Amino acid sequence: MGPVVLISMCLLGIDCRYDGGGNAVAGLDRLRGLCQLVPVCPEQLGGLPTPRTPSERLGNRVVTRDGGDVTSAFERGAEQVCRLVSQFGARYALLKARSPSCGTGEIYDGSFTGRKVAGDGVTAERLRAMGLRLFDETQIDPLIQALEGDKL
Repeated sequence: MGPVVLISMCLLGIDCRYDGGGNAVAGLDRLRGLCQLVPVCPEQLGGLPTPRTPSERLGNRVVTRDGGDVTSAFERGAEQVCRLVSQFGARYALLKARSPSCGTGEIYDGSFTGRKVAGDGVTAERLRAMGLRLFDETQIDPLIQALEGDKL
């Protein structure tokens, strides 16, 4: 069965992105043989619809392109994902890069201009604080290496 890895549902090709699309990535077949994948979409778990207005993290808040504040929905979604971590004993997460929920190490700055800043999305921040090792879709090989090392 292997270790439990949370995965952003959009990376599985599930149409849950803000624009109603998905972000299917290659290389997941190799992962499936090493671990148990648990799909999550913090934004949907927080009660936001799909599609939804694009959002970006602005300091401790999450704002929509049209000026709305959706921080509470992002926090609810992060809390639900943290409950799944406890339920499944996850130690790793493969998350969507630069997302206001799932971004790891780099996110959009809240200006909706494409400018990026160092930081984590709301859920990624909580998962990191829980001690999970976080990866984004550009880091599948390092995640595989970590999982293979876990089996030694």
